[in-house]
Amino acid sequence: MTPDAFRAEVAALTAQLAGRSLDAALDAWLNAEHGPGSASYQRLRQACVAGVAAGWLCHRESGGIRYGRIFKPAPDLQGFSVDVVDMKDIAGPHHAHPNGEIDLIMPIEGDAWFDGRPAGWLVCPPGSAHRPTVTQGRALVLYLLPEGRIDFTA
Repeated sequence: MTPDAFRAEVAALTAQLAGRSLDAALDAWLNAEHGPGSASYQRLRQACVAGVAAGWLCHRESGGIRYGRIFKPAPDLQGFSVDVVDMKDIAGPHHAHPNGEIDLIMPIEGDAWFDGRPAGWLVCPPGSAHRPTVTQGRALVLYLLPEGRIDFTA
């Protein structure tokens, strides 16, 4: 897996998100069409695991969380930025999502949950905020942010 191949995989997904509202309906659709039992979920998970192992994903670390923005917002990604974090039984910094956030939850060790959700997708609507938290193990979480917008709380 290379960053270019990973980008192509993410772009194939984001092409299906163009024009959709970030809401409960999108959450349900992503989990039905691209949930843990799907080939697309497995490809994204394998790509993220390989990218972390190769060092081009999650190449920064702070406060026990490995993270990194791999792609800035771009037309081929439908205006989404792409970040991946590696968290184990930890809460991250509080932040808000002015335009919403789409999270792909990929347990790596144990039965890790992210913000009270198991493996799969979590869609946070525009204006939502949270302190991202992984419990019961270790997970990689891929974040899609419209326009790359995220506001960390001071």
